[in-house]
Amino acid sequence: MAENVTLARPYAEAAFQLAKGGNALAAWSDVLSRLSAMAARPEMEECIGNPRLSPVQLAQLCLDVAASDAGSGLSIDQQNFVRVLADNDRLIVLPEINELFNELKHGHEGIKDAEITSAFVLDEATLKTLVADLERKFGCRIQATVKVDAELIGGVRIAVGDEVIDASVRGKLAAMATALKN
Repeated sequence: MAENVTLARPYAEAAFQLAKGGNALAAWSDVLSRLSAMAARPEMEECIGNPRLSPVQLAQLCLDVAASDAGSGLSIDQQNFVRVLADNDRLIVLPEINELFNELKHGHEGIKDAEITSAFVLDEATLKTLVADLERKFGCRIQATVKVDAELIGGVRIAVGDEVIDASVRGKLAAMATALKN
């Protein structure tokens, strides 16, 4: 949802600045991931949407759940961040905040996300070789996520940022069909 991303962006940027300033990017990434998963639970969505719960109650509920999930509490800055989100009715956009924060973190660390879609399950050695090739091509570290899509027939389709490398049989057949039409 574009609107949620627009609402989440300033909070993600603020969290990133706090994390970077405190040299705690990994800790904040972990906390935001946990909070995002918590906010996506149906029972939490129901609580967040409940008008009878005050922002203070919602913030405390989120902090209690986050602490019980991790077995440890959140830092003062992280607790204050949750309270600001609750006060501004933005707890529902925690998944988008998490995603935007990780984009900022990866950009700062020189990491790009790659989505690799393969027709078949890739073995570990093949995946390592493919990631190494992508790192050489893009000149940065690559964090890959792999999906299997049998409709590709064979080969792989790789998306890194705005760039897509389609080396699938399905993609080559589509290119040939287009060439034959012209």
